[in-house]
Amino acid sequence: MDFEEPNAKLISHEFLAVVLAGFGNELVPLTSDHGDESCPKALLPVANRPMIDFPLTWLEQSGITEVLLICPTSHRPSISHHIHSDTSSSSYPSLHVDVQTYDESPEEPVGTCAVLKHFSSRIARDFVILPCDFIPPEDLSLTSVLNKYRIESNVDGAIVTSCWLKAYGADKGTIPDEWGPTVSSVPIIWDNMSGTLLHIDTPDDRDRNSDEIEIRMSLLSRYPVASLSSQYIDSHVYVCNQSVLEVLHQKSTFDSFREEFLPWLCKIQYQKTKQEKYGRVLRSIPVNEGHALALRHSTLFGGSITVQDSSSRGSGSPSLKPTPFSVPSSPAHTGVSDEPLSSLRIGVVVHDTGFAGRVNNIATLLEVNRQFLSRTNYTLPIDPENRTLIDAKSQISSDSMIGSSTRIGERATIKRSVIGRHCVIGKMARVIGCVLLDHCVIADGAKLEGCILGRNTKVGPKAELVRSLAQAGYEVDAGATIRNEKLEVSDWTARPQRAGFEYVSSEDEESGEE
Repeated sequence: MDFEEPNAKLISHEFLAVVLAGFGNELVPLTSDHGDESCPKALLPVANRPMIDFPLTWLEQSGITEVLLICPTSHRPSISHHIHSDTSSSSYPSLHVDVQTYDESPEEPVGTCAVLKHFSSRIARDFVILPCDFIPPEDLSLTSVLNKYRIESNVDGAIVTSCWLKAYGADKGTIPDEWGPTVSSVPIIWDNMSGTLLHIDTPDDRDRNSDEIEIRMSLLSRYPVASLSSQYIDSHVYVCNQSVLEVLHQKSTFDSFREEFLPWLCKIQYQKTKQEKYGRVLRSIPVNEGHALALRHSTLFGGSITVQDSSSRGSGSPSLKPTPFSVPSSPAHTGVSDEPLSSLRIGVVVHDTGFAGRVNNIATLLEVNRQFLSRTNYTLPIDPENRTLIDAKSQISSDSMIGSSTRIGERATIKRSVIGRHCVIGKMARVIGCVLLDHCVIADGAKLEGCILGRNTKVGPKAELVRSLAQAGYEVDAGATIRNEKLEVSDWTARPQRAGFEYVSSEDEESGEE
């Protein structure tokens, strides 16, 4: 008998995925509007692929089929067109994506908590929150995160499972300091043995005491063996019990899920006052006591376990002193707790290997593209149409990416760069360590190093750009030299006299002479 199909259908409706796609204020000017045309953050390419494709593909691989994608009203046409286009639908054919909008502006962005409250009527079951800018690690499947939640919510009443990733940093000097750090790690405390997130250091905590982390004795008494580290970043991937939304409605002042709501949920685990007030709502799903008792005494947790000191793994982050922990080997052991089995725990997946992160600022965008290039081995196109567009005398390093329908001129040099689709790179042009979005035009003799150019950017002949950003549609004058600048169209159009240029290929020049 074939049990595959019925099981797949059952699992697919177990969770609703909530994908959040905001304005991307930290990615300005790349996400600034190009005239009347919006530049959604969700469609900003990473390694020549819209970033939203990464979390959507990750979702499909887990068996989830229902997706609620929430974006600003002005971005809906572009995102909806991409999601439902033939090219995109072939990438994740089993997903049903419902694109909904939320009125906000770049000047007054709305936090995750407010968005979840607004759309709570559409979330009728357990759900998974993902950001549109998440690049998952190759060696971590969403299925493993979901399975942890499935087991723990059934066994002891866990209400949320979060995912934290090892922070990475770019090599010194590769990214301008003005672009900010690639990642912002947060001190957290967790219990390795049970996989429980205990404490997240918040901005309010740092305002009160920037030198030390204040921990309640009730936390230490309940979890005497724990790890403390500031080496991890929040992926903003959360698997949540549907009852969490009801509690969220009661916390009307909360705006940020990670900085306010999740740290507050962690405190419910060891603060009796909060348990008594909110426990009845969060314990809406009964716990299987037999499963809980069996798991406590299974071989999975048996033996002596020592939690390693996080500071021994690299950056010198502090840790609570590790001690061995022995689990009783018999259900009759007097060490079995008489406390209620419904723990209201916040589960945590702490992932140390593989490159992953969120593309939520300029520095990270450049670094993530570079990470993809380190695993790339470029070869010339096989199809004749694209092959003829690349001049035989051009030099393209193996750690580069060239999008389809892009023309590379004679003696042009491209190294460690991502070139989008339908771009034109002129004769003798040099592009080193850059990211060029679609439809960019680099004229003859121009030089680019460490730049990110929005789509439809034009760089004039013999112009030189170093470590600069350009908004979509910007035009760099011929012979200009620009270093460490953010180039916005409003500044360019405000100039009283502008040389401007129109790129003409050598073939067009010859046909014009004739």
